[in-house]
Amino acid sequence: MNQSTASLASSAATGVRRVAAISASWHTDIVHQARDAFVAELGRSGVAAEAVEHFDVPGAFEIPLLARRLAESGHYDAIVAFGLVVDGGVYRHDFVATAVIDGLMRVQLDSGVPVLSAVLTPHQFHEHATHREWFTAHFVIKGQEAARATLQTVALHQRVSTLTAR
Repeated sequence: MNQSTASLASSAATGVRRVAAISASWHTDIVHQARDAFVAELGRSGVAAEAVEHFDVPGAFEIPLLARRLAESGHYDAIVAFGLVVDGGVYRHDFVATAVIDGLMRVQLDSGVPVLSAVLTPHQFHEHATHREWFTAHFVIKGQEAARATLQTVALHQRVSTLTAR
């Protein structure tokens, strides 16, 4: 999701009406940095904060099912997931991360609703001040990137819908 801001101008006339933001509840002090930066970046592009509906789930593993239900509702132009899946010393985090990303991809392919991910799985995250500071700042960047990717993706899908309706 490393998007440049150069192409943002072309998608700034967004047409974004409603976006669902799903956040995992583990490490919310870090995860919500991405979510809040996402909303702020959309705001700078003309999307009102009220256009983003927030949902919190217990953990990252629960994100894909809620994303599916929200996509099936037909009420959202895009769904964005936020989470931090950490290695707690067992290999479970790899399975969780894979399940989440595979689930989100399946939701968007099955529904046609863009589903974007700011669910990160760092290989080296430890509960100390240096890592918490770095990841807190990094999640702000990821939230901004997710917003730009959402704007570009929604604009592209609207363009394709217009072209294929002819």
